[in-house]
Amino acid sequence: MKLAQVSDTFAVSPQLESDDLLELADAGFDTVICNRPDGEEPGQPTAASMREAAEAAGLVFHHIPVSGGEFPEVAIRAFAKVREEAGSKVLAYCRTGTRSITLDALANIDNETAGERIERAERAGYDLSGLRDRLGE
Repeated sequence: MKLAQVSDTFAVSPQLESDDLLELADAGFDTVICNRPDGEEPGQPTAASMREAAEAAGLVFHHIPVSGGEFPEVAIRAFAKVREEAGSKVLAYCRTGTRSITLDALANIDNETAGERIERAERAGYDLSGLRDRLGE
């Protein structure tokens, strides 16, 4: 499992497998967000199967799918709500982690400037510089 730690309470990851969820729970995570729509790629675990495995590991699971580079306001608000209400550490995943870290930057629950959010993503291995205009100041 490849995790990119974005902050003390937030990490992103490429696609997880159900076996990874116990490891996440052991690492102190309590919430998992899946940002992939079902059926995006052959062999991808379904959100329902991942929810079942997450709950068996004692994790709270949320499915907030986004695709095609679209980040609708409803998805951004849902992502922000999960992050704000989570008990401790949150991990969000998609195919590569990019959609998840983008949603986090757009949600901006830490009230950071665009530059700070871009820099934080860069430290985690993701380039969000193309979003500078959408992130505001």
